[in-house]
Order: sequence, then structure tokens, then C-alpha cells
Amino acid sequence: MRHIVVLVTTSYPRFPGDGVGSFMEPIAKSLAARGHEIHVVAPWHPAITRRKEEDGVFFHFFRYAPIASLNVFGYASGLRADTDLRVSAWTMAPLAIGAGWFKALRVAQKRRATVVHAHWVIPGGVMAAMAARGLPLVVSLHGSDVFVAERHRLTRRAAQHVLSRASWVTACSEDLYRRGLALGADSARSEIVPYGVDSARFAPDPDVRQAVRRELGVGDVPLIFSAGRLVSKKGFEYLIDAMGLVRAHAPDAQLMIAGAGDLEADLRRAAAAAGPHVRLLGNRSQDEVARLAAAADVIAVPSIRDDAGNVDGLPNFALEALASATPVVATTAGGLSQAIVDGATGRLVPERNPAALAAAIVALLNDPLRAQALGEAARRAVIRTFGWPRVAERFEAAYAQPARAVV
Repeated sequence: MRHIVVLVTTSYPRFPGDGVGSFMEPIAKSLAARGHEIHVVAPWHPAITRRKEEDGVFFHFFRYAPIASLNVFGYASGLRADTDLRVSAWTMAPLAIGAGWFKALRVAQKRRATVVHAHWVIPGGVMAAMAARGLPLVVSLHGSDVFVAERHRLTRRAAQHVLSRASWVTACSEDLYRRGLALGADSARSEIVPYGVDSARFAPDPDVRQAVRRELGVGDVPLIFSAGRLVSKKGFEYLIDAMGLVRAHAPDAQLMIAGAGDLEADLRRAAAAAGPHVRLLGNRSQDEVARLAAAADVIAVPSIRDDAGNVDGLPNFALEALASATPVVATTAGGLSQAIVDGATGRLVPERNPAALAAAIVALLNDPLRAQALGEAARRAVIRTFGWPRVAERFEAAYAQPARAVV
């Protein structure tokens, strides 16, 4: 059955190659490729390039702030270092949620929608639930939304209402699935749907490897790479600490981290203290991240459950790293153990443990044949399990669920 979907989200790539909400674009476009009509409802942002329709996906951006500096709703800007809501986000939330609800409702009515699909139960689910009005409501949990719902009484009650209204709930990891149930999701109407990965963009390429290494001026020295927003739950400080131990065995090894975020100043100080072998590359496009992944000898994903309790569901960068066929060292935080089988498709180590990170990295650097075998196995597994068409098929099945009565 062909569906007309109102896809309510607070993050979507604002311009080609934007890393913010990067997984939302393939979700929308993969659903459109299966013949569904997809209407994205999202907050306006100054960085958004002008767009109306792309590959069968239609865009409806809503404005809510009287001045540009108050555009703090969505696009990973509402949380301070991913640990607590900014005061400005609390202040603008009523205006933004009201504007988003009204836009989603109008789009649903005008386009004669058959389903509303909310991403992030807070706040996307709130807007979507109000706009659904008898339509099936699918809610997808991604991580920070569940964290916010768990920490604040008001957001918890809002999430509980949305989940009780939902026809179907998806979570990108086992951890988020369990936490969603604790918030009130019905286990009979919930499932785990991991993200997909663009295995064409993230792929091994010897020519790219050599070109990037020339651009970076690193030659053939061991290169460890990581990427993500510079926030607590990414655990980059532990990776920086690990490099001292790595260099005791591989003196020429270098670490490069791509990304931007609230902890950038702190991490730059840590990198400067570590020495010139640690470099923060700043924000990079998805294409640039893919090239850097292809150039690395080891990719590290040092995620943690931070001091506030926030943790990634399943970092998209982890899947991209696995698809690149570069051997991956990751922690067991969040959903990473769902995507990586220790010793078969990568290495898993305890979180917040620089010594364990360093030991796993050094072992891969010292055994290139083993490292290559792990990388190749990881890429095969990712293509088999985490293709975007498969993700779209799972969402398509969720759309067939009947609407639940509003109580």
C-alpha cells in the first residue's frame, strides 16, 4: 500500500553533506524510493538551503522565532553539551511546538496523509501526536529524546502520552528499546530498527587513502581517526588520553578527530596538552568524513554513558566506520555491541578506559593482516544487515498498523 507520510522531525541535513541529523535524509529518501509520498515537517534554520522537493521528498519548514538568534529548537542545539536543556530551548519550546503542530496538521490535511511518523519522542512526538488526529502514529526513538524524557517530570509525562497514543514505536538499539518500554511504550507495538548506512559513500578506496594522507601530510604513519559531535557522550577525552599509551608502542601514530560541539574548547586544550600527534579537524562534511575513514588505519568509536546518563543509541558513525572496511575499535556503550561482534567484525572494549582503547588499537596496528580481515568482515556484515532499503521496509510495515484510540 502506498502511504502519504508526514514525517515530523527536529533535525534534518540543512545543506548537502551536513552531519546534523544525517540519518534522516536516507530514511526519508529510502521511503520515497519505495513509492511513498514523504512530507518532512521540520523547524526552519538559518543554515537551511532553499528546497521544495528532492527525490520524492517534500519539505515544509516552520518558523517560530521572531529573531534569527532565537532559532535554538532542533538541529542538536537544544541540549548544552548533550547533558541538559538550554534555558533558551525551554523558552522557545512552546512557540516551536505550537508552530510545528500547526504546520504538521495543515500538511496532513492538505496532502491527505495516511500516517504520521515522529522522530524523537521529545519534542517531535508531541507535535506529531497533536497533528495525527485519528491517523496511525509511528514514533522513532533516537537517544537524546529518551534522555530528556527521563530527566524532567514535564517531558516524561509528555513522552508517556505520546507513547500511549502511538500505533508503533521503533528504537535504534536494545538499550533505547528497554528505556522506551520503561517510559510507557507497549512491548507488543515496539521493535528495534537500527539505522542504515550508505555503503557506497563509506567504502575502501586505495586512491582516496593515498590522496587524503598527502593532503594531511601524514605519509605512511599509523593514523587513528574518529568523528562526531564534540559532546560528553562521544568519549573523545578518553581517546586522546589513550594516544600516549599508543605512542609508547607506535611512536609515529597520529590521532585525528572530526567534529564540532560544545566541548570543542576543552578538547582542543586536551589535544594541545597531548602534543602535535593529536589534531582536531573541525566540522567536516559527510563526504570528507568518508574520505578520512578510508585513509585511516584504525577508526575509534569511544562512546560512553556520560555523567548525566546520556548515551548514543547506535552512533551512525559506527556503522559508517564498519562500512569503510577500516578496522574499528569501539566501546560497549549503548547499542554498539549490536553492530560489532568482538573479534569478528571489530574490537569492543570497556567504556572510559584509555588503556583498553590503546591496547586494542596497538594490537590492530601490529597485525595488519588481522586488521584487514576484521575490516572486510565488518563491511560485509554492515551491507547485509544495515542497508537503508531494509530500514525503509521495516518502517513501511510499521505504517500498516492501525491507529490507536486517543484516551
